[in-house]
Amino acid sequence: MPDWFTTPDGRKLAFHQTRGQGLGVVFLGGFRSDMTGTKAAHLQAWAETSGRAFLRFDYSGHGQSSGRFEEGCIGDWFADARAIIEGLTTGPQVLVGSSMGGWISLLVARALPHRVAGLVGIAAAPDFTQDLMWDSYPEAEQQALKAQGWRAEPSAYSEDPYVVTLKLIEDGAQHLVLRKPLALPFPVRLLQGTADVDVPPSVALRLLDHATSPDLQLTLVKGADHRFSTPECLDLMVRAIAEVSDNV
Repeated sequence: MPDWFTTPDGRKLAFHQTRGQGLGVVFLGGFRSDMTGTKAAHLQAWAETSGRAFLRFDYSGHGQSSGRFEEGCIGDWFADARAIIEGLTTGPQVLVGSSMGGWISLLVARALPHRVAGLVGIAAAPDFTQDLMWDSYPEAEQQALKAQGWRAEPSAYSEDPYVVTLKLIEDGAQHLVLRKPLALPFPVRLLQGTADVDVPPSVALRLLDHATSPDLQLTLVKGADHRFSTPECLDLMVRAIAEVSDNV
């Protein structure tokens, strides 16, 4: 069973936390994902074995946390992440952001640079509501979304479509990180599969080119898809955490 954290906005977030030594690690999941996924579970087992402090949680509207997914947006999920990191951890943390969690990690790093020791992005998807959603819609579909307030999108991971709201698009536009300077004053590792059709490698290359960091590296894994959850990919994720931790 999870533990529970209530944010200043009154949202009730489910979380699991492992006490340990050294720099703490925080896993930030993806869009419509939760903390029971393969990568989060692998890091939980790794943390328990290695004695490392580790935190995983569900954003509001995700997993076991309160709220409805359709009512949430990037700003809400960023606020959730900031609140739980400030409320449950002490000192600098290593942020591990998967897909949307990569964007949320960058927002946390921009807001709380003193609380971030390093960052690992796994198929990080900064600005995806603008670049991968809104800008990909034909004008007629953009107008329909504005008029209706939502649209249904097919999902590669479920038989049921998911809802994209106008709120998600408009709020996402207020939290873009690739349109202005992005200083990351700590080690960063970006991991990206070449066979990722949800967040293409071009996104990782754009982030690599855009951000400034004293130690920023991108690793492309040939044939890896968006899940990035093969044993080899999971091992690479753990090695990346070790690299950014050792280079602090």
